[in-house]
Amino acid sequence: MTQWFDGPLAAFDTETTGVDVEEDRIVSAAVVVQDTPGGRPRITRWLVNPGIPVPPAATEVHGLTDDHLQRNGRWPSPVMEEIARSLAEHCAASRPLVVMNAPFDLTILDRELRRHRASSLGRYLGATPLCVLDPRVLDKHLDRYRKGRRTLTDLCEQYEVVLDGAHDAAVDAVAALEVVRAVGRRFASRMERLSAAELHTLQAVWHAAQARGLQAWFARSGTPEIVDPSWPLRPELPTAA
Repeated sequence: MTQWFDGPLAAFDTETTGVDVEEDRIVSAAVVVQDTPGGRPRITRWLVNPGIPVPPAATEVHGLTDDHLQRNGRWPSPVMEEIARSLAEHCAASRPLVVMNAPFDLTILDRELRRHRASSLGRYLGATPLCVLDPRVLDKHLDRYRKGRRTLTDLCEQYEVVLDGAHDAAVDAVAALEVVRAVGRRFASRMERLSAAELHTLQAVWHAAQARGLQAWFARSGTPEIVDPSWPLRPELPTAA
């Protein structure tokens, strides 16, 4: 029987104007499909003119400038439609979706759909359930006592995955996909009886526990930051009266 980490996977990643999922915008995105380990990935890329200035700090991360996006980026509305339909198609095909730090990328996509399409990610999915594999959540649960950060760069080093050109959406999506396969292989004895759908459900529980632990650490250190336990998608904020 083929394990989920040896079967077809898709991966999704974005680059953005910042880290606020409610206010920041997507400037580039990629969906990557790989049918078998080591197989040639099929990559779809999008470049977006976000309609707002790109802060210099964001440009320093991904290298995308206002001028480049205005000349080469597409308007957000059709791009968000295409991305949402692509993710829905992969979910309908029962192809697990790899998303590093899923609550960020999936939530910012959802907010862009609300902003530009008067819709939501859930509406595009319809009755098809999400099946997400988040390398950050998986690694943090399965190797919880390992010290150090767990960024994509850190995970690539830990699992011996090549990451050449980080903060390019397609490069990061391919790397996240390879990390998830490596996590699956390394911890196969603990996951061999679990399907990707079952892992999706478990990750929601694991992420919530991880969020509670981080929140407790913030409280002890006097940090006012609030950690959202929602996974893989944060609920929409209530509209102010």
